[in-house]
Amino acid sequence: MKNVISILTLAMMTNLSLFAQNKKVLFVMSAADTLALNEGQKLRQTGVFLNEFYLAYKAIVANGYTVDFATPNGIVASIDEESINDKYWKGNLEIKAQALKFVKEDSAFNNPITLDKAIENHDNYIGLIVPGGQGLMVDLIENTSIPVLLKQFANENKPTGLICHAPSLLLTIPVAENPYIGFEVNAVSPLEEFVIEKFIMKGRPKNRKIARHLRKLGLKYRSGLPKANFAINDRNLITSQNPFSSSCFNSLYLKALTAYLVEKK
Repeated sequence: MKNVISILTLAMMTNLSLFAQNKKVLFVMSAADTLALNEGQKLRQTGVFLNEFYLAYKAIVANGYTVDFATPNGIVASIDEESINDKYWKGNLEIKAQALKFVKEDSAFNNPITLDKAIENHDNYIGLIVPGGQGLMVDLIENTSIPVLLKQFANENKPTGLICHAPSLLLTIPVAENPYIGFEVNAVSPLEEFVIEKFIMKGRPKNRKIARHLRKLGLKYRSGLPKANFAINDRNLITSQNPFSSSCFNSLYLKALTAYLVEKK
């Protein structure tokens, strides 16, 4: 009888472990902290946009999922200081305070895995999210692990969420291998890019004009108005436009996760 109980207990623990793995989402984050503008004539602090990351993370864990963080070489993600400005939080200063505390104290956030490890363990995840911010235009867009990860998740039809500047990472996949050719996609709009460069950064980065490049690659880019709460879901791909698009993105992404889990049952 004791042996039977032990076997049943072990089976339950194994099932719980598998269930936890089946509810895990990978967040891939930039670790860049400096952005060169005007062909290197000006340097600006950069990183991940705080609310684009934290509001997505908060929605994921609130719905029963767990999260792993991955960055280039396992370096702790940088936060763009611009994203701490109250104007991006629409009066949700309490949530901003939570976010700032989280990035300072959370153990998982401050001990990310490497992108190589994420590739090795990709079967552990049911979804992928890459938050926006100019930081990814420095390191992730040049990292050879990014197209590998994107293709892994696409080949298994796993929900892939790319926020604001992150849809530019679709450009890292060669056209002949790119599973997203023909998809509808959103990203920071040309007008928003202009405003960011002219009035916020006051300089032009190396990697820019995301919408134009996405269209040229063969994706169907469309956008909402500047500062719109706008996102698109086309098959496994969920893309959003700006720091004000979190609620639309989160809703679409959570629906995609649910649909994926139902399909896998």
